[in-house]
Amino acid sequence: MTRTHITPHPRLFENAAIALATLVFGIMAGFFWTYSFNVNLAMLNVDGATYATVQSLFNENVRHFMFFSFFFGGGIFSALALVINWKHWKSPAFIMLALAFLIYGLGIILFTARVNLPLNYYTESWDPLNLPADWSQVRAQWNSANYLRVGTSGLAFILALFALLVRTSLPNSGQKLA
Repeated sequence: MTRTHITPHPRLFENAAIALATLVFGIMAGFFWTYSFNVNLAMLNVDGATYATVQSLFNENVRHFMFFSFFFGGGIFSALALVINWKHWKSPAFIMLALAFLIYGLGIILFTARVNLPLNYYTESWDPLNLPADWSQVRAQWNSANYLRVGTSGLAFILALFALLVRTSLPNSGQKLA
């Protein structure tokens, strides 16, 4: 009896890398969407002291391994997928994934560092019983910044999803990989 060794086709590995990046983009888009259209809207109905307390608690409690894994994973896994798929750098799928990587890196990671984190640190410094005069403007500014992250992460997810669809819709034989 002869044993046959099955080796996966390189295309499977390339597609899996794109799929993983797409999954992480989708999870983060869902996180930002849920926060904006549920938590933020609910927080508009509370007084300043409650807002300051709850927003600080959210900010402190989101700092954990799983959140950081997905937040930075969008950049890391898409960069890895680009490296794995480098031989297809001229293809529409690669270009869409590269755009998703750039949009996520600039519009989520860098934007969060420059806009949301300073606002988070500011709100965490508040005394809920002695709020600064600009507390409601800061809340509005943070909410607006998060709505931008909804759009940005959603766009990165859509681009990665289309890249995956383009890649996986090609026949296995006889055609150039996209």
